[in-house]
Amino acid sequence: MTTKLIDLSHTVEDGMITYKGLPAPVVCDFWSREHSRQFYAEGTEFQIGKIEMVANTGTYVDSPFHRYAHGKDLSELPLASLADLDAILIRAPVGSRAVDRSAFGNSDLRGKAILVHTGWDRHWRTDPYFEGHPFLTRAAADYLAASGVAFVGIDSYNIDDTADKTRPVHSILLGADIPICEHMTGLGHLPEAGFKFYALPVKVKGMGTFPVRAVAVVKY
Repeated sequence: MTTKLIDLSHTVEDGMITYKGLPAPVVCDFWSREHSRQFYAEGTEFQIGKIEMVANTGTYVDSPFHRYAHGKDLSELPLASLADLDAILIRAPVGSRAVDRSAFGNSDLRGKAILVHTGWDRHWRTDPYFEGHPFLTRAAADYLAASGVAFVGIDSYNIDDTADKTRPVHSILLGADIPICEHMTGLGHLPEAGFKFYALPVKVKGMGTFPVRAVAVVKY
């Protein structure tokens, strides 16, 4: 049996826009290799990087604190909700925007990571990415929460319809302590089941969102 690791994350780059209205990250040297040479023996040098960014950059995980003041922040998320999760891929109907409860069938979803493949990542870093994106409906979120899922991810601009200011999907899932991952990519390379999923953010106190390296472990 062969094991394959599949990267499901966008690369964070200087100047890229993840979400319209939020600033792009600034990636630069804090300590350049040239500057470091004065402190070490000849031929020895180091670089220390610096990044300035909002938490919602690239492929990121939302914790309950993102939505609720008293919800779990990144440092309080249990590892069991982020790592070594049995996962299921849901392929959204082609051309559909609103992914409803019917897309999830009648499989046993309890304790699993549910990844919704819409194909919207094909628009990443283009103007169409920000308009008319696929999203989950309130009914889908209610069903996932009631099914006891551990994690929900999507390869779209937002898991909610951004025209709905109540953000029902964020409210329902994060209210049930279910982390959310947005702006995923590469979901089309995954099987529908039988793989493991990992999405570990930095363990930061007092923050609700942070970029992750989301990875699927597939065995063939």
